[in-house]
Amino acid sequence: MAMITSVTMNFPHISTHNISSNPIFSPICTNNSCNYSSSSSSVPISSNSIRLSSSIAYSEQVIVSHNVNLRTHLRKNHKIKVICARSEPLKVMISGAPASGKGTQCELIVQKFGLVHISTGDLLRAELSAGTDIGNKAKEYMNAGRLVPDEIVTAMVTTRLSKEDAKEKGWLLDGYPRTLAQAESLERLNIRPDIYIVLDVPDEILIDRCVGRRLDPLTGKIYHVTNFPPETEDIKARLITRPDDTEEKVKSRLQIYKQNAEAILPVYSDIMNKIDGNRGKDAVFAEIDSLLSRVQKEEQDARKSEESVISSTQADMISLRKDWRGIPTRLNNIPHSREIREYFYTDVLQATQRAVNDGKTRLKIEINIPELNPSMDVYRIGTLMELIRVLALSFADDGKRVKVCVQGSMGEGALAGMPLQLAGSRKILEYMDWGDYGALGNFVNIGSIGGKEVEKQDDLFILVAPQNAVGNCIIDDMRAMTDAAGNRPIILVNPKLKDLPASSGIMQTMGRDKRLEYAALFEICYQFRLLYYAGTQYPIMGALRMSYPYPYELYKRVDESPGKEKYISLATFAKRPSIDEMNDAFEGKSRNQEKKAEGFWGFLSGIL
Repeated sequence: MAMITSVTMNFPHISTHNISSNPIFSPICTNNSCNYSSSSSSVPISSNSIRLSSSIAYSEQVIVSHNVNLRTHLRKNHKIKVICARSEPLKVMISGAPASGKGTQCELIVQKFGLVHISTGDLLRAELSAGTDIGNKAKEYMNAGRLVPDEIVTAMVTTRLSKEDAKEKGWLLDGYPRTLAQAESLERLNIRPDIYIVLDVPDEILIDRCVGRRLDPLTGKIYHVTNFPPETEDIKARLITRPDDTEEKVKSRLQIYKQNAEAILPVYSDIMNKIDGNRGKDAVFAEIDSLLSRVQKEEQDARKSEESVISSTQADMISLRKDWRGIPTRLNNIPHSREIREYFYTDVLQATQRAVNDGKTRLKIEINIPELNPSMDVYRIGTLMELIRVLALSFADDGKRVKVCVQGSMGEGALAGMPLQLAGSRKILEYMDWGDYGALGNFVNIGSIGGKEVEKQDDLFILVAPQNAVGNCIIDDMRAMTDAAGNRPIILVNPKLKDLPASSGIMQTMGRDKRLEYAALFEICYQFRLLYYAGTQYPIMGALRMSYPYPYELYKRVDESPGKEKYISLATFAKRPSIDEMNDAFEGKSRNQEKKAEGFWGFLSGIL
């Protein structure tokens, strides 16, 4: 039985107002009497019956102000208190030429540090054995005598790294990346190790180790004629030399390894540690053990330093919040009042302006309240268009020429069409009131998504809810547009860039990692999520909000007497929290407390 419990918090939080016909905002309490005590409410929740809506993404509420210049003032005069997540597990890459002893060292590392060992060879064999789409595609290349493409290998690796055991225990990536293209793919996906270990062994030693290796075909055990001879004459008599262990082939493999290792060196030069592998395995591991232990300690020290440096008094926190009215209540009652809509328009605008003023050029806005998320209610697309108009006119007032881009029809013939949520959106924009001074057609123009839409006079682009449709992918058009735009800002509003079913079952495996890499280029500047029970749209469980450049904060909605509710601050985060961290916050667990595998959010995965 999982339980959502409240916990005494030192954060100022939300006072209660009657829910009436007028929109209500939750102002901030400044006295300790508002603290949420663990004795006030405890709601047992079955882990089998409760979950978040599938539309929920990670995001938290932040401290914001209506003063657009607050960011600069903040850096000069305030240090915001941020509760940092516990230290992350080790992430290690290890590289070594054939016969460098890499396999032995991997075994020792896993035994000592408990990391998840990830080898591309093992992954490929598992995919082939399971008959997965990726495995079948790789098999086609192997049967044709061709190398498996980087994008397929990268897809296997990134999928494995996303598994819960790798996230919780840390990982040891064995012999990957092998090429510069693979390394760059991982970099674009923000997958980077804490340390990159290279086992260095002289060529003549490596050649001797390989050429002297012998295989027992009966047991599969590997021997060496001098370094590790067979135990008996019977075993010696049946040993064979593997085809790849001839001197000519060993030299060829070494040459290929060196070329690839030199190519990826610039990517990891700042975290690379070269280890002398021409020693006994215990001596080599002793040095690796020392390195990894040092990295662990440095990570822990950095976390402690971060927590101590970014500190502030509660009074400072309250002063920064004084202009923020809190989270509006009655958000599930639609249509929303104009005041609530304008609250979100202003909130989104300020965060986006701060990000653009800071030089950010690839931005993303995600907001899922019913009236601003067409995927929840297609009949509310006009409210989203109002937000687009506010953004466009505000940037136009700053002297920028803005192009608002609406996704056009995709596909051909019977497959032609566009997502239902966007139907009629361009017409709505064209007929909207854009002011008396002729903004539309001068400072604001309406276009489609694609490279040909980018013109020299355009300063900024707003893309309205770009999304993949069944059988069609919008990302190629978006990539062409971002390439043409260069360093000009592009803002995505409520994008949906996940792969969707196609006539073949799913979008093609080929190119999927590149699509994911592209989607990851966009940085969230504003995010507001309502959290619901059991996949329904009622009742609201809490809210998650982030407004650039402030930290993340998690809120819980609490019902009081009939007609009353409030939002209570549960936790703040220096970066986007994991599902487990949010689960712990709702259950009132300390961040230093050991995580449990269960939990009513434990089964959620794959949410962006």
